[in-house]
Amino acid sequence: MNRNSTTLALLGALIGAAPRPYPAAPSRVSVKLSEWNVVLSQASVAAGSVTFVVTNAGSIPHGFEVEGQGIEQEIETIQPGASDTLTLTLKKGSYEVYCPVGADSHKKLGMDTHLKVVSATSPAPSGYGASETSEPHMKAERVQAIRVTGGGPVIHILPGPFPFPDSAAPILAAFGDEREGLESQVKNGPYSNNVVRSSGTFTFTAWDKGAVRDSVDGVAEFATQDGARWKLVLDRVQTKDVPHHPRFGGVIMGLYYHGVTQVHTPLVPTINSAVALWAVGHLYKNDVPVTDNAMVHVMLLSRTRRDGDFALTCWDCSKNKIEELQLQILPGPGEPKFDAPGGFLFVNWEKSSSRKPAS
Repeated sequence: MNRNSTTLALLGALIGAAPRPYPAAPSRVSVKLSEWNVVLSQASVAAGSVTFVVTNAGSIPHGFEVEGQGIEQEIETIQPGASDTLTLTLKKGSYEVYCPVGADSHKKLGMDTHLKVVSATSPAPSGYGASETSEPHMKAERVQAIRVTGGGPVIHILPGPFPFPDSAAPILAAFGDEREGLESQVKNGPYSNNVVRSSGTFTFTAWDKGAVRDSVDGVAEFATQDGARWKLVLDRVQTKDVPHHPRFGGVIMGLYYHGVTQVHTPLVPTINSAVALWAVGHLYKNDVPVTDNAMVHVMLLSRTRRDGDFALTCWDCSKNKIEELQLQILPGPGEPKFDAPGGFLFVNWEKSSSRKPAS
């Protein structure tokens, strides 16, 4: 063999032994769950056996599900701080990866992403590896606003038993330290059929500006069973999340929650809302200041109560018309109960409306 032939042979051997331009796609995907995101350690993997190592980095229970190409497999529940694994054989295609908790409530709140599975013989895309994640890119902030006007019959809701205790019981089990207090409300709480007719007005405007800077401006005036006249002035939102009770920055539009969802108390039926907000208000009774720190929750939601006696009529009310305006007012932290039946205020306007406010 001459020198040129030897050189070509050596060169061919070196080329044949050269490493592949990209490493084989990993079969292990790390997943981080939190409120309200699903983050994958990479956005694509090679077809074949894939093990998902899932960690719940949130403050409430979450789950993990992979769906697509004829597969639908899940880890039903992962407690906060815990991890679990799910191993699947995936073929080429796109898969939806999400949290299935609460009849897909968490998914609707943003816990949803996608995983691309490529042919096992295809080179990995540029940048493949732990640095390529499914972390969503920051979206341009979009301000939403809504103007709500209470209308129709006004009812004052008094303490009493919750009418769907058997439906709520399995969901209450997931509420940890809150369970005992909620179970006492099942027996005698604010979500009851003990209602009386009332009168009053409520109008507000709310602005959803993303995770921060939400705001509200509104006034409610109403009478209670004992004949007292109450006035609430809203000008500040609550923003601090607590387990099972996220505030979404203070205002959120189009929320599906309560009931089976494990998002907020299951002692309200499952509902859809045009707007939900958490605020701090100035409260007056018979024109005398009561507190400047009343804790307020407002929803314009799908109807939960029937006409006539205004009893709660459904456990899943999410498909009903959105026209029930609900106002709950509680004392601020460390403050005494209100001088009102039950120590709180709970008033509904049953035929309410909303519109986009003039800019």
